[in-house]
Amino acid sequence: MTGEQLVIRTFAASDQAEVVALWTTVFGDPQARNDPATVIRQKLAVQSELFFVACLHGKLVGTAMCGYDGHRGWIYTLAVAPAVRRRGIGTALVRRIETELAQRGCPKINLQVLESNAATTGFYEQLGYRVEPRISMGKVL
Repeated sequence: MTGEQLVIRTFAASDQAEVVALWTTVFGDPQARNDPATVIRQKLAVQSELFFVACLHGKLVGTAMCGYDGHRGWIYTLAVAPAVRRRGIGTALVRRIETELAQRGCPKINLQVLESNAATTGFYEQLGYRVEPRISMGKVL
């Protein structure tokens, strides 16, 4: 990030339109349960202080949401604008999450990546995360 001013801070209500635009660009057309406005509203109701935005020269270019339930931490919805990838923004967001969760006593962080998303898996592996022999299960309510 030489010569660039990256600021990572907690989400503010005034960020919503930019976050929705970023997520639409990065994640495409979401399933109904992942509608950006709904996800933002739900996150603001639970551990809103664990919702971060990354701004480069004042422009929102990344987001990260995480949570901690007292047993495990989770990374959710890490996104970096395609035009500014490979500049350390994603790494900075993950490191911020790790710091915040460690300060809360979190012993381990989990995350999920789509099996087809090898680039994202590689990104996390470079940061010390490892694929674990687990079966991820879910149920849509």
